[in-house]
Amino acid sequence: MLFRFSFPFTIRFFFIPPPCILLFVLFSFTCFNSTAYDPLDPNGNITIKWDIISWTPDGYVAVVTMYNFQQYRHISAPGWSLGWTWAKKEVIWSMMGGQTTEQGDCSKYKANIPHCCKKNPIVVDLLPGTPYNQQISNCCKGGVLSSWAQDQSKAVAAFQVSVGSASTTNKTVKVPKDFTLKAPGPGYTCGPATIVKPTQFLQPDKRRVTQALMTWNVTCTYSQFLAQRTPSCCVSLSSFYNNTVVPCTTCACGCQGNSSQSGECVDPDSPHLQSVVSNAGPGKSSITPLVRCTRHMCPIRVHWHVKLNYKEYWRVKVTVTNFNYGMNYSDWNLVVQHPNFDNLTQLFSFNYKAITPYGSINDTAMLWGLKFYNDFLMQAGPLGNVQSELLFRKDKSTFTFDKGWAFPRRVYFNGDVCVMSPPDAYPWLPNAGSRQVVSLLALVMSSLVALVLYADT
Repeated sequence: MLFRFSFPFTIRFFFIPPPCILLFVLFSFTCFNSTAYDPLDPNGNITIKWDIISWTPDGYVAVVTMYNFQQYRHISAPGWSLGWTWAKKEVIWSMMGGQTTEQGDCSKYKANIPHCCKKNPIVVDLLPGTPYNQQISNCCKGGVLSSWAQDQSKAVAAFQVSVGSASTTNKTVKVPKDFTLKAPGPGYTCGPATIVKPTQFLQPDKRRVTQALMTWNVTCTYSQFLAQRTPSCCVSLSSFYNNTVVPCTTCACGCQGNSSQSGECVDPDSPHLQSVVSNAGPGKSSITPLVRCTRHMCPIRVHWHVKLNYKEYWRVKVTVTNFNYGMNYSDWNLVVQHPNFDNLTQLFSFNYKAITPYGSINDTAMLWGLKFYNDFLMQAGPLGNVQSELLFRKDKSTFTFDKGWAFPRRVYFNGDVCVMSPPDAYPWLPNAGSRQVVSLLALVMSSLVALVLYADT
């Protein structure tokens, strides 16, 4: 009797926690969902290194260098912009390799006018073709940064800044605060500047090493949720063994008629299509997508087609289609998770690099276009797609076409996670057993009919 009465009270207490526990659970859920941690690139970040290389009568000269340590997330046109807030009343006398977007109020200066007098300057990269006397090493790329895995030499940007009205010793200089990075839109969150060990520089003759007078670092991490509230790509699936084509899910990136969620929508059959596209934005690189009207309303669709089956191999065709009339994607990349990438034998018309976030397990591949061939994904239209084929060797211990095994587990485009269809919608293998029973039954029936007709004759 005691057990029977005490048991319900125990259950009731377990399912109705105190309010403080509910608040803790809700807070934890919010924190975990807004985190910038990427399991495929746990150490990926953009590090900004600020090196003071000399003192001036009223301040210092510094070289600011940005390193994109993200494996597969790059910065495309119109490029990055870096901002901060001065700790005191510093001004920028001059710059090389970069420039501020605004000069600010410099009216108190009569003769020598500073480059920028704003309390919170914003710096952008210079364009290619800038005169050599305004350049420094790793500058002048229009703000475009490659990902670390694609090209490390192009994953670095730098500019030089001469700061005035500042302290002139490493004990009194004040570190800027509130760093911001846009690439070109939101998404990056920067931490505070941290004073670190001075950077050492190897001279061109490689016989002498110099070092900065003072160095501080700023680390910026990316969050897809902060960059955009809706996804930017989706995945569709098909196979040779099933006539079912699994399209991108409806409203995967937004819904037609909801401009606040998916941006503008353009009917490809509209007679005024060309005039609408021409107003999409300069350089076809508008941040707000101008997408073709579809069920999914995604700027990018990745299609994975299981094409052929051989005795020792199997083949997949991957197609990336651009539905965005306002964007040409340069140096795009694709990251795909599939357990058979450990046995990738041949790749056609794409570059490939294995990403192993789990140590020795090779189930993640980074794919990107060949330079001057298909590294430029054109805006929506007949030329707005790139494609390649992948040839895999079969591992007999794991290989199967059953239950959607041949399809990817996760797909990223330009570092953003694409929307996948639910697994129960994948094209499955036809029931081979049922086909065999039907075939035997048909054979028996046809034999019986033949015998009856023969007996009647």
